[in-house]
Amino acid sequence: MPTPRVPLSVLDLVPRSQGMTPATAIEESVALAREVDQLGYRRFWMAEHHGSEAFMSSATSLLLGHVAHATERIRLGSGGVMLPNHSPLMVAEYYGTLATMHGDRFDLGLGRAPGTDPMTAAALSRSSGHLPDFAGEVADLQAYLGAPQAGRRVRALPGEGTQVPLWMLGSSTGGAQVAAALGLPFSFASHFAPDQLQEALSLYRDRFRADAETAEVDRPTTMAGVNVLVAPTQEEADHLFTTAQLMAIRIRSGQPAPLDPPVESLAAVVPTELLPLANAHQSVKMVGTPETVVEKLEAFAAAHELDELIVTTYTFDPELRRRSYRMLAEAWGVEASTSSGESIAATT
Repeated sequence: MPTPRVPLSVLDLVPRSQGMTPATAIEESVALAREVDQLGYRRFWMAEHHGSEAFMSSATSLLLGHVAHATERIRLGSGGVMLPNHSPLMVAEYYGTLATMHGDRFDLGLGRAPGTDPMTAAALSRSSGHLPDFAGEVADLQAYLGAPQAGRRVRALPGEGTQVPLWMLGSSTGGAQVAAALGLPFSFASHFAPDQLQEALSLYRDRFRADAETAEVDRPTTMAGVNVLVAPTQEEADHLFTTAQLMAIRIRSGQPAPLDPPVESLAAVVPTELLPLANAHQSVKMVGTPETVVEKLEAFAAAHELDELIVTTYTFDPELRRRSYRMLAEAWGVEASTSSGESIAATT
């Protein structure tokens, strides 16, 4: 009997294509959430970014509340909230309110990065993000969401007692250290920062403390991000993926803009010296037919002993993004949900 594949989840940044309004970008992400909910993906996470022409996901808690009304069973969460941009109390209030309104459907993924440029980070009145300070803020946030305690003067209301599950996010070994010390599940951002993936996972597993007072899981629990694009043919998948490559080049070269349409040749539109930026940013990618992508995802999950994969897809046409997730769900064997709550095989 074949070994069951690990669960698949979705990471979304509310991408905006050239000529698309911010409102339409949000509508398209809500439509995607509704679809992957029906397809049977485990989680739909949204990542905090500020001051971006390409990503309309600055106010994650507001977006997730909107998505909650459009979905039924998929877990929703931040992938993540950049905690030094906020006070732990306010984050507890926002996500505690979501949990109070919608029940146990939310995850709270936490990161240290600014999610923006230095000037915008300063405008956010950002705290240091240094590891000891960050770990303390995570513990404070967890306490606000925990059980009521006698004598506590500062409380998250609503939020107290909701115990929204925490995940630690990271693109280096720093997040892995905090996740291990606090006994939290760990998600690595290999979809855009793959260089320290194995080092971070090894450190996390070696130092994991199940006996920590803050522990939320009893063993090291890992997830990693992957760039994915599925199409009927390899040629079409490669062509559509040029949108994501152009996005990566723009981000790395300081030329932000909404997503570009796909091109026949990157070399024809990108200066030679900038071409390496696409592969450096997105070396963890699975692009091709359903069979090809599934084989590569299985190998990646096995090589890094992952408990879950979180995939992200960028296309200029939002319908082709949804098609990619449909094709992947069918090929992976994700169990789709019917309106009655039963499961059926996912179809394209």
